[in-house]
Amino acid sequence: MTLAARKAAARKAGFARRQQAFDTQRPGAAGKLSEVLAGYRGVPVSGFLPIRTEIDPVPAMAEAAAHGPVGVPVIMAKATPLKFARWEPDCTLVEGAFKVMIPDPAEFLEPEVLIVPLIAFSRSGGRLGYGGGFYDRTLEMLRAKRPTLAIGFAFSAQEDIDLPLEPTDQPLDMIVTESEVITPKP
Repeated sequence: MTLAARKAAARKAGFARRQQAFDTQRPGAAGKLSEVLAGYRGVPVSGFLPIRTEIDPVPAMAEAAAHGPVGVPVIMAKATPLKFARWEPDCTLVEGAFKVMIPDPAEFLEPEVLIVPLIAFSRSGGRLGYGGGFYDRTLEMLRAKRPTLAIGFAFSAQEDIDLPLEPTDQPLDMIVTESEVITPKP
């Protein structure tokens, strides 16, 4: 089976696990993420506004926004790194690319801590996204400038012990689920 076929199969399985976790989730899924972000108060952070069955980081983002700048991703063009527009609770949002909501007007910032959505993750720091490479390009660009922390945020059910990866896939420095904080071992 080709790598592309393995990734497609892993995405399909990851979506199914995520759907099941989404349908049965309990309140407070962002609690562990809030605990982690408390250690980075004042540092520019990016989160994401959840789509479909993604776990919701907004409560942790709102808490972080009380202490420093928080952004959300903005897709500028295909095959380019993301930019991040400053977000605050109750800010005005408009529909951006892929029907993702973004702040309006967009005031851009450059995060040092990124909360990254995903379809599947491995305990070794592997991440399987939607396949556009936006976060991989973004993390590569930001890490070339300064230390940048990538935190995968997902339901624990999204773990995949045999995640197909390729050299361009940027690793996660930490994975936070509704029930634990995972620090990958190299």
